Amino acid sequence: MPRGMGWGRGRGRRRKMRMIGFIPQVRHFYPAQPPVFQPKPPIFMTYEEFEALRLVDYEGLTQEEAGQRMGVSRGTVWRALTSARKKVAQMLVEGRELIILPGGNEVPRGADE
Repeated sequence: MPRGMGWGRGRGRRRKMRMIGFIPQVRHFYPAQPPVFQPKPPIFMTYEEFEALRLVDYEGLTQEEAGQRMGVSRGTVWRALTSARKKVAQMLVEGRELIILPGGNEVPRGADE
């Protein structure tokens, strides 16, 4: 199976398809004022990370409930959530762009029916 079609980095266990309930309409965030210093490269967040952040922090679900909605384990939600929170913090503290992109293994909820 080619890269980006459900496999990780070419080795190891096959990655599960993640169910995404909300595709963000706004996918690019940037500082209102250009930085005075040398700009840093943008931060990229996957739909999976965005969905974990949305379900747990915005909708108030537990990580277990979010995992059930996404079709993954609680541990996978924890990893995605930790990564997403770090990226949002970096964006705010460092004044960097944040771009939300598909990660290759997300499926909008209802698309598999």
